[in-house]
Amino acid sequence: MKVNGRHYRTVWLAGSTVYLIEQNLLPFEFKIHEAKTYQETCRAIRTMLVRGAGAIGAAAGFAMAQAFLAKADTAKAKKEIAATRPTAQNLFYAVERVYNSRAPAAEALRIADEDAESCRKIGELGNSLIKSGMNIETHCNAGWLAFVDHGTALSPIYAANNGGKKVFVYVDETRPRGQGARLTAWELKNENVPHAIIADNAGAFLMSRGKVDLMIVGADRIARNGDVANKIGTLEKALAAKEYGIPFYVAAPSSTFDKNCQSGKDIPIEKRSQDEVLYQTGPTKHGKMEEILVCSPGSKAFNPAFDVTPAKYITGIITEKGIVKS
Repeated sequence: MKVNGRHYRTVWLAGSTVYLIEQNLLPFEFKIHEAKTYQETCRAIRTMLVRGAGAIGAAAGFAMAQAFLAKADTAKAKKEIAATRPTAQNLFYAVERVYNSRAPAAEALRIADEDAESCRKIGELGNSLIKSGMNIETHCNAGWLAFVDHGTALSPIYAANNGGKKVFVYVDETRPRGQGARLTAWELKNENVPHAIIADNAGAFLMSRGKVDLMIVGADRIARNGDVANKIGTLEKALAAKEYGIPFYVAAPSSTFDKNCQSGKDIPIEKRSQDEVLYQTGPTKHGKMEEILVCSPGSKAFNPAFDVTPAKYITGIITEKGIVKS
């Protein structure tokens, strides 16, 4: 996608250096981060400098390639990379492919290219679900920032908008890290897609008033039975959509499917630092990034990063190979 007139991918490899868009600074500052070793790339994944299923997968594949290029202990590196984020299937998919390849760097680049192309196709196929005049709700960020390019949940919206369809997007803020308010809204603004940020707990209200025609979300892992792990809060939206008869679609490439995972009960759920709930980060009026406490001093927080939506609440899954009905 384009930023300030220039096309960028979310993450790319040049030589032995991994370049990543610094997502923790968005939407207030656009900056490219350089990770020169696989350990630095691991740190970028772990701290969510890069985030989103496909982008994590590509970064993990590049990290594995970096280990080979540096002639490091690749078995040890593989374990370190795999330990950065436990839920996103694309990470493990990419690491295994690169680790078992005879040409690690070329394989990592191939995975990134496949991710971008799969997301483009998801946009084409998902566009068929969108009618002009629709109001669409999203949760978290599953746009181009979450993948190498194009995105999943936002890719059909971009295709519809570029094709002249009139669409309006309700953007869940997505607490605690605000990926919707910070990242999805920034993307939609750049693409001139009409939208409004809403509080996470406003979705059911809008659905009850007939303001939402379609909901599309991304996925971090999909089990064999069709259960989907995605950003925390997705399950609540699926339940509300079911109650009000609103089609609820998941958009994800085939690399997000985990054939070894029987059901959502088998998907590991990442627990992240309580500080993500207790504190918020943003710029002061002087432009300096600052972290401030936004909760009751002394209180503790519980911070699961994902939840699992059972297949029975999902209308269908939009993949690069077609739309699978649940």
